[in-house]
Amino acid sequence: MPYKIYKGIVLICCTLTLISCGAYFNQPITQENARLGEITVETQKLKKLPPPVEPVVVGVYKFRDQTGQYKPTENGSTFSTAVTQGATTILLKALEDSKWFVPIERENLSNLLNERNIIRSTRKEYRKTKNPNEPQLPPLLYAGILLEGGVISYDSNIITGGLGARYFGIGSSTQYRQDRITVYLRAVSTSSGKILKTVYVSKTIFSQALDANFFRYVKFKRLLEAETGFTKNEPGQLAVSEAIEKAVEALIVEGIEDKLWKPKLSNTEINNFVANYNTEKNEAENTGLYDRYFQERRGKKSVFIKGGTALISGDYNNAEFSYSATVGMRWYISPYVNVNGSLNKFELRNEQFFSEGFNAFNANAELTLLPYEKLTPFMFGGAGVVNNDGFDQTAFKLQYGGGIEYQLTDKVGIMASVTHNLPLSDKLDGVVQGKLDDQYFNFSVGLNWYFDTPIIRNKQRRLAQRSTDQAIRRKSRAVETSATESNRAFRREKRRALRKLRKRNRDLMDKWLREY
Repeated sequence: MPYKIYKGIVLICCTLTLISCGAYFNQPITQENARLGEITVETQKLKKLPPPVEPVVVGVYKFRDQTGQYKPTENGSTFSTAVTQGATTILLKALEDSKWFVPIERENLSNLLNERNIIRSTRKEYRKTKNPNEPQLPPLLYAGILLEGGVISYDSNIITGGLGARYFGIGSSTQYRQDRITVYLRAVSTSSGKILKTVYVSKTIFSQALDANFFRYVKFKRLLEAETGFTKNEPGQLAVSEAIEKAVEALIVEGIEDKLWKPKLSNTEINNFVANYNTEKNEAENTGLYDRYFQERRGKKSVFIKGGTALISGDYNNAEFSYSATVGMRWYISPYVNVNGSLNKFELRNEQFFSEGFNAFNANAELTLLPYEKLTPFMFGGAGVVNNDGFDQTAFKLQYGGGIEYQLTDKVGIMASVTHNLPLSDKLDGVVQGKLDDQYFNFSVGLNWYFDTPIIRNKQRRLAQRSTDQAIRRKSRAVETSATESNRAFRREKRRALRKLRKRNRDLMDKWLREY
């Protein structure tokens, strides 16, 4: 077999080995015996929850699929439902695994009542003929809490995509798809009908396909073709199970926080347990649909320093790169918009013809495109003034540019930017020639130092924070005013006491003079 064929086969094998295809080496080539069902990560977390002081008796009448969604196919949809219709059974199993609840049968209550009627009639006949002391059937347990809700959404193809490449008849490709289900669970008090707590959980369902192929003519009228691949779909039942189990866990912890029930833990352990959940909840609340974590990262004010090169585009040929240094400050009006000012020291030169140092002041408005990401692009534009080192040549200018910033820590970010400067003068290089004014570019990298607190992204939270700050300032002014008034009153009392003391001393002196 030719060397090229060996190379192609090796390439296909390497592709299948390296591109996340563990399923390829687990092909179902034999019949498998029945086995116990798989457990999810959430099942293990439920079983590890701290025990309750007293389990709660709960009833679940129907926890059903409320989506009405049919299973999607490439040609439309089928009459099979996209979501399992046994969500009630999954919820009852999750409640049992948690050890926090005592689930009672309510889904098929008619069957249970019919069977109890059969037992009663049988015992009644038996009591008449054989055993008059036959005990009565004990009463049914009743639920203190009802659990309601269901699977309320199934969204298909919220993300689709793929990647592929082919070279000389050797190729490989991968495709993926992501669906999502959403579960709501609420606890209702049977004594008052009050909804005690509602929780909401979503879970994605991932599907992936990978294939590799080889198609080459190895010699005249000899064609070699090979193809392999696999498709891997996350089971919908496991996704529903994990979402329901997560909802049960959230219901337990939030019920502990609201003091609906209590675990067998000390107060300190309860606080730590709830705090860990609230950390996860806060992260979830700040995470967008596509796993983008929205967090207030950047402070209201920052100082930056940049260094790089400057390049002139003027009347001379053969422009050369030279140094450029910038220092400035930003002030954020909102998470997306800031205004900034900077001082720029740089040199412009052309080979053997021109070389001179310049200074510039820049004022810009800047747009941050992804303010809640660590890596974000930005664009800016504004105006400024540029002059040479001798300050005998000054020109107004416009500038615009863009760049990218990566936040290393909460306080420090690294950035790279390009600025196109448009002076309103053609005398920058000392020569007036052509139709266009002289221009120059700055290519810079630098650091941002953030201080102050980040700007809150939620408008209502920003307004609430502003109101709180204003109330604190008003209270501080009131305290200062009160202290000032107190000081004034103290000084008045002091002057009054001094006047009384002086008058008393004068009276004593007059009396002494009259007597002597």
